[in-house]
Amino acid sequence: MARFPGRSGARPAVGPAGDLPSGRPEQARASRESSGRPERSGPVWATRQWIRSAPTRLSVAGQVFALQVLVVLLLVAAAVVALVVQSNRDSVEEARNRSVAVAQTFANSPGIVEALKSPDPTLILQPKAQSVRIQTGVDFVVVMNTDGIRYTHPLPDRIGKKFVGTIGPALAGGVVTEQITGTIGPLVQATVPVLAPTGQVVGLVSAGITIDRVSSASDRQLPIVLGAAAGALVLATAGTALVSRRLRRQTHGLDPAEMTRMYEHHDAVLHSVREGVLILSGSRRLLLANDEARRLLDLPADAEGRPVTEIGLDPAITELLASGRQVTDDVVPAGERLIAVNVRPTDRDGGPPGSVATLRDSTELLGLAGRADVARRRLRLLYDAGVSVGTTLDVTRTAEELAQVMVPRFADFVSVDLAEEVLDGEEPAGGGISRMQRAALGSVAADAPFKAVGSLFDVVPDTPLADSLSGGQAMLEPDLAGVTHWRTQDPAGAAEIVAYGVRSLIRVPLRARGVLLGVVRFWRLERTEAFEEDDLSLAEELVAHAAVCIDNARRYTREHAMAVTLQHSLLPRRLPAQNALEVAHRYLPAQAGVGGDWFDVIPLTGTRVALVVGDVVGHGLHAAATMGRLRTAIHNFSALDLPPDELLGHLDELVYRIDQDEAANLGDSPVTGATCLYAVYDPISRLCTLARAGHPPPAVVHPDGTVEFPTLPAGPPLGLAGMPFETAELELAEGSLLVLYTDGLVEDRSRDIDVGLDLLRAALARPGRTPEETCTAVLDALLPSRPTDDIALLVARTRVLAGDHVAEWEVPSDPAAVAGVRAAVSRQLADWGLDEAAFVTELILSELITNAIRYATGPIRVRLLRDRTLICEVSDTSSTSPHLRYAATMDEGGRGLFLVAQFAERWGTRYTGSGKVIWTEQPLA
Repeated sequence: MARFPGRSGARPAVGPAGDLPSGRPEQARASRESSGRPERSGPVWATRQWIRSAPTRLSVAGQVFALQVLVVLLLVAAAVVALVVQSNRDSVEEARNRSVAVAQTFANSPGIVEALKSPDPTLILQPKAQSVRIQTGVDFVVVMNTDGIRYTHPLPDRIGKKFVGTIGPALAGGVVTEQITGTIGPLVQATVPVLAPTGQVVGLVSAGITIDRVSSASDRQLPIVLGAAAGALVLATAGTALVSRRLRRQTHGLDPAEMTRMYEHHDAVLHSVREGVLILSGSRRLLLANDEARRLLDLPADAEGRPVTEIGLDPAITELLASGRQVTDDVVPAGERLIAVNVRPTDRDGGPPGSVATLRDSTELLGLAGRADVARRRLRLLYDAGVSVGTTLDVTRTAEELAQVMVPRFADFVSVDLAEEVLDGEEPAGGGISRMQRAALGSVAADAPFKAVGSLFDVVPDTPLADSLSGGQAMLEPDLAGVTHWRTQDPAGAAEIVAYGVRSLIRVPLRARGVLLGVVRFWRLERTEAFEEDDLSLAEELVAHAAVCIDNARRYTREHAMAVTLQHSLLPRRLPAQNALEVAHRYLPAQAGVGGDWFDVIPLTGTRVALVVGDVVGHGLHAAATMGRLRTAIHNFSALDLPPDELLGHLDELVYRIDQDEAANLGDSPVTGATCLYAVYDPISRLCTLARAGHPPPAVVHPDGTVEFPTLPAGPPLGLAGMPFETAELELAEGSLLVLYTDGLVEDRSRDIDVGLDLLRAALARPGRTPEETCTAVLDALLPSRPTDDIALLVARTRVLAGDHVAEWEVPSDPAAVAGVRAAVSRQLADWGLDEAAFVTELILSELITNAIRYATGPIRVRLLRDRTLICEVSDTSSTSPHLRYAATMDEGGRGLFLVAQFAERWGTRYTGSGKVIWTEQPLA
C-alpha cells in the first residue's frame, strides 16, 4: 500500500509557499564559497533570476490563471482581427451588390430607352437619376451614351464629360464592377448596358457607392466580443481561485514535485501489477480499484464510491469484502472465475480506517477463452446486423430486418414499434411520441401473445415505456414475473406475456440524430438465460445502428414524397380541350427517386396542337424544379408560334444559362442537361412537324397496325448552347397513333435500348385500340418491376378537320375586293348556321384585309376555320407585324386593330416561311 508522506514519521519542513527549508540557501552559499566561485549579487542579477524562476514560483492555480488569461487575450485578438477583415470584405461585397442592383434597375426602368433617343436626354434623366440616388443611398447614378459621355451626374458641371471607368464589357452586353479610389474616397461602381427591345446597346448606366457608406454587421459585433472577453477573464479569475483553494485543501500542503513523485509511484504500482487491488473505506465503500480488479470482477464504470454490496459482485466475494475480517488466499467463485483473495486492514501504524484486498485469477486461461468466445459471438452478431439491417430505404423493411437478425440469436421475440409520423417520413410532433404502430415482430413461435404488425397503441404516461422514451435510456427487466410496474402500459397483454413464459425484457428507444423514432423491445423465454447488463450494452449498439438506418429511410421517404408531390404539381393536371388529337398519357415516378420527366399537350393557333415529352438529367427536387422551369418556358415559346427547331434552340440557350447561373452561385454544381421532343400536328394538312434534342424518336402506328420509328435528325441534348436543330415532316393518315415516351420506358439496367424498342414495337402492333388501351398495353409489356427512372408516355390518335369546315379565298391587292370577300364570308357563315357571327366576322376581316392590302405586298389569302372556335386567318408575304395602339381624338386612323381586339376572343400573329398570318378566334355559342 502506498503511504502518504507525513501520515507516519516526520514531514519535511516547508515554507508557506512550498519552498525548501531555510537552511538550504546557506548551504548552497557555503558550497559556492568553498569552491572558489565569486558570489553573484546586485540588482541586475537578482532581476534576471526572478524572471527565470517566475514559472516555478507560481502555484499550479497561478499557472492555470496565467495560461487562461493568455489564451483569452489571444482569442480576443484573433476575433478582432477576423472581424475587421470580415467587415472590410462584407463592405466591399455589399457595395458591389448595391451598385449593380441600382444600375440594373435604372437601366431596365420604363422609358429609359426613349429618353436616350430623345433630343435632350439630360432633361428627362437627370431628375430621375437624382431621385434614385437619394432613395437608394448610392453616391452617384450616371447615364451615358455608348461613347461614355455623361447625361446625368450629381454635380451638374460634369454632365457632358467623359465617364471615368471601364465601359468596354458593358458595350458588349455585360456588367462591369470596379473598385477604385475617386475624389470621394474608395468606392465600388457598376456599369450596365441599356438594351433596346431589339437587344442593341443604346446606352450605359453606372452607379457607385463609397465603401464607408456600407456598414457591416461585424462592426456591431466588436463590443460583444470585447464584452465576452471581459466576462471570460472574470470567470477565469473566479475559477482559478476556487481551484487554488481546493488544491491546497486536497494536497495537504505538498509541493508539486512531491505530489508528482507520489502519483507516479502510486500509478506505476496500481497499473503494473498482475493482481487486482481494491481499497475499501471503514464503511465498506469502494475507494479505488485498479484495472486488473475491474477486469476480474467486471465492475461497472461508477463502482468507486459505492458500497460493495451495491456494485453487483457475486455473493461470495460481496460477503468476504463486507465482513472486514483479515483473509489470506481464500478462493471464491466470481462468475466463471476462481479468485484468490487476500484482505488486510489499513489502520495499522496510524493509517486511515479500512482495508485493502488483492485478487489473483486462478482460472485466467479458462476465463480468457470464455470471454473470447462471447466477444466473438457478439462481434459476429454486430457484423451481421451491420450487413443485414438498412439494405433498403424503406422504413418498414428496415424494422423487419432488425427483427430477423436478432431472433433467435439474441432474443426469442423482438418487437419494433415506431411513431405513426415516422412511417410517413415525418418527425414525431413536439419531439415526443404519444401513439405508435407496430412495424415489425420477430418471433420463435407463431402463437406468441404479442400485438400483430400494423396494430396501433397509445403510450400511457408515467409508465416505464413512457419514461424510457422521454429519457432516451435503455432499461433492463431481468425478472418480469417478480415486478409489476412494467405492466401498467397494457395490463391484460402483460399478463398474457408472463403466462406464456416470457421471463426477461430489454427496452431500447430508437433515437437517431436527436430524433426519437420509436422503441425496440427484446424478450426471452424461461428456457433461455435472462438478460444481463452486458446484453443491455449490446442491444443499445445494435439499436443505434438500426435507428440510423430507419432515420435514413424516414428522411428518404419524406424527400421522395416531397419530390413526387412537386413533380405531380408541375405536370399537367388535365389535358386542354382540342379536336385535333385524341390523347392519353401516363406518368410513373421512379421508386429510387423522382426524376425530371414531363409531357405536355399545347393547343396552338389554326387548330394545330403541340405535343411535348422531355427528360431532365438527374433525380430529386432539383430535377423536378428544373422540369417546371422548362415546361413553363416551352409554354411561353409556344405562344409565339415558333417552329420546333427554333423553339428547341431557345430552350437550349435557356438550359445553358441555368447551368451558368448555378455554376456561378453554387460552384461545382451538376450540369442540368435535358432531352426534349417537340411535335406540332396540323389536322388540316395532316402534317406533323417534329424536332428532337437528344431524345428517343417517336413511334408511329399506322391505321393498319404497322409500327414505324421515323428517322429524325437527332440533335444534341439541351444545354450545349449554339448547336443547331433540324425539323422533319411526317404526313399522318387519319387514325394514326403518335407515341412519345422517355427513355425510362425502353431502357433499364438489365435491358438495352434496342431490346426495349423491339418490345415497344411488339406492344404497339395491334390496330383498333384507343390511346387509353394503348397506354395500358405498353406499360404492361415494358414496365420494370422496380423502375429506376421516371416514365412519361403520351399516345395521340390523329384526327382531320373536315373539308367543309374550311373555307379559303385569294384576295387581289385592290381595296374594292374587300366587299366581295365579305359577301363570300357571309354566305359561308350562313351555310354553317353562324349568321349571328357574320357582322363581327365581316368587321374583323375587313380591317385585316385592308391592312394587308395597304401595307403588304404579294398575294393575300383568307381562311375561315370552324372548330371549337371560329378562326379567321389573313396571310400575306410581309414580315412586319401590326401593333395595337390607341388613337388620339383627332386621328383619322389607328382604331382598326383596337376594334379587332375588342370583338375577338384572341388574336395574334404567327410567321411562316413566306410571310405571316394574322389570326383571330371568336367563341361559338
